[in-house]
Amino acid sequence: MDMKSRASEAKQASYALAALDSETKNGALQAISDALKANTAAILAANLADIEKSVLENLSAPLLKRLKFDTVKLGDTIDGVLSTMKLMDPVGRTLMATELDQGLELYRISCPIGVIGIIFESRPDALVQISTLCLKSGNAVLLKGGREAAKTNRVLFETIRDASIAAGLPQGWIHLMEGRDEVNEMLLLDEYVDLIIPRGSNEFVRYIMDHSKIPVMGHADGICHAYVDASADLEMAVPLVFDSKTQYVAVCNALETLLVHRDVAAAFLPELKSALDGKDVALYGDERTQEIIPCRPATEKDWKTEYLDYILSIRVVDSLDEAIRHINQYGSGHTDMIVATDKAAIDRFMQLVDSGNVLSNCSTRFSDGFKYGFGAEVGISTNKLHARGPVGLEGLVTYKYKLYGSGQIVADYAKKRKTFTHRALA
Repeated sequence: MDMKSRASEAKQASYALAALDSETKNGALQAISDALKANTAAILAANLADIEKSVLENLSAPLLKRLKFDTVKLGDTIDGVLSTMKLMDPVGRTLMATELDQGLELYRISCPIGVIGIIFESRPDALVQISTLCLKSGNAVLLKGGREAAKTNRVLFETIRDASIAAGLPQGWIHLMEGRDEVNEMLLLDEYVDLIIPRGSNEFVRYIMDHSKIPVMGHADGICHAYVDASADLEMAVPLVFDSKTQYVAVCNALETLLVHRDVAAAFLPELKSALDGKDVALYGDERTQEIIPCRPATEKDWKTEYLDYILSIRVVDSLDEAIRHINQYGSGHTDMIVATDKAAIDRFMQLVDSGNVLSNCSTRFSDGFKYGFGAEVGISTNKLHARGPVGLEGLVTYKYKLYGSGQIVADYAKKRKTFTHRALA
């Protein structure tokens, strides 16, 4: 089936999917969970084949880490599916109710977006998270994973497709794209595809935006910052920065740049370096950082780089406002964190840093849909329209207005024979 035919089939399926009740959708999620567990051997064998091929092709260590899908990862993924079942159905909720006049009532009701094309990286668990969130939110989905995870993605896709259709979902609600040419074809199908969510490099996301009329939601980079304020509890700051940088380096919410107030830099940086040395983290610092700890010189490029590796750039700043200016200039609007005890400093940072996730005294790794209680996420959005931050179920629905009348005509209101009440309904 060619790309246009698959997109057309997904469009037709999206209408039926939008009308499904919560019981049917949750039943399909349970069926998917059971099928993933039953197909464990096939899934792990496919992933091992992908890893062996990627090692021969010299795939980078961070990408190999993302690619690995073992029994622990599969178990966590299945738990994610079950947690999505427990979430409130985002479709069909009344967001506003207004009486325009007696017998003329207006409702804003949440509804699915329709057909979503999602292009994601080498993490196989992303395919499961994305497809199950689309299912729960009533959206049809066109999936394109990384080439390095082709075999794993195919087994996961077939497992989800077969289990969900057997549980009552419409044929064609989910499709898998396996070639780059198919992505380019999808970009032209604005007649069928309602939204594209790309997850990848800055260049890739820009390419998608420049080559399609379809709305795009997502983020290009995850250049995340931590700022250690003059008022910071340094015993707290060391593990917070350590966790933000090293807990999982190959993800978009990992710390890339550290800003430290000059008043605490001499006390804090040696302690931090001692901790990071245990993980062999390479440090790049400005001149003032180099005067305090051994590190390589940082350049302008470092402030603009998402390393996704055991590398951290460090800058000593003179004030909270200088830290905020640095973040707003070089950051990607993803996730930024302050370590401080001064409430006024915390409030100012949280107010003025222009990012989708702004954190106080907790690791940047918390900016995640699953950790936020969204069940999972299809990605992180640094957009300011529609959805921002981790995009879970709420970011996958839009709304429509439903107006119920009893014979009203506009002429009566234009000629002042009737007047609007515009009364909020309970």
